[in-house]
Amino acid sequence: MIDPIILAGLANLPLAAAVAEQMGLTLANRALTRFLDSELHIEVQESVRGCDVYLVEPTGPPVDQRLFELMMLADACRRAGAACLTAVIPYFGYARQDRRATGRDPVGARLVADLLKTAGIQRVVAIDLHSAALEGFFPMPLEHLSAVSLLADGVANSGLAADAVIVAPDLGAVKLAQRYARLLRKPLAIVNKTRLSGEEVEAKGVVGEVRGRPILIIDDMITTGATIAAAVGVLKEAGASSDVTVAATHGLFVGGVTQRLKPLGVKRFIVTDSVAQPTNLELPLQLVSVAPLLGNAIRRLHTNRSLSDLITHV
Repeated sequence: MIDPIILAGLANLPLAAAVAEQMGLTLANRALTRFLDSELHIEVQESVRGCDVYLVEPTGPPVDQRLFELMMLADACRRAGAACLTAVIPYFGYARQDRRATGRDPVGARLVADLLKTAGIQRVVAIDLHSAALEGFFPMPLEHLSAVSLLADGVANSGLAADAVIVAPDLGAVKLAQRYARLLRKPLAIVNKTRLSGEEVEAKGVVGEVRGRPILIIDDMITTGATIAAAVGVLKEAGASSDVTVAATHGLFVGGVTQRLKPLGVKRFIVTDSVAQPTNLELPLQLVSVAPLLGNAIRRLHTNRSLSDLITHV
């Protein structure tokens, strides 16, 4: 069987290279350049004709730029005769735009799924989407992988206290937190949170016993840090220990996140390398690589084997 081809945009080259290394391969050559007016030009510099091609490109900040890189790569490969195109999108941007909030706004997640189809992508691999219901938006098969087991192992190895409590920072994170609670065999508490805007949230109370207990806050992503900051504030008011760990699959860390989170005194932030991390982030960060997960998934897809133990079950 011919080896698969692994191609990458500019979003997270270290992760893409690590995925290829997991499979005993190297990244295929391509050139990404921009004209003076910022227009993108892409050239695939080796043959992909008749090949099973995997495009590794998380659509993290700047989201629109990364998304268009992915679609241009896909179109180049399609026109060069690739037999099958799979987009490996560890972090899927626009996942939070899965419904109309006011009735006069777009359903961004569905639009992006349709654009990927138009670009020639025949299958998508993603990790811990903001909502599992997004699978219904995709006109092509979606392999929804989970990094929860990897992160739970990372948390356990970091020295989580025996009496720690798993905390969901809002109702949307409850199912995710339950999975961690089962794996780590810890009790669960839930913060009652209301989102006021894209950068402001309000936490009003805690359901569950946290007084004097170390805390592990669980979420699928950390963006501006507003949800984490609100949760830590209300947990301290409820008497929780100052021993706080935060675990999330996707660490975006944008919008003044350091100034918001650094004063909280969080012991560690455990995230995956699904997106490239800012170089000036002054937070106690622990990275867990998803390269083994993605490499395993690509190997199985290429040989038509089951992914049942790698996918998200909710």
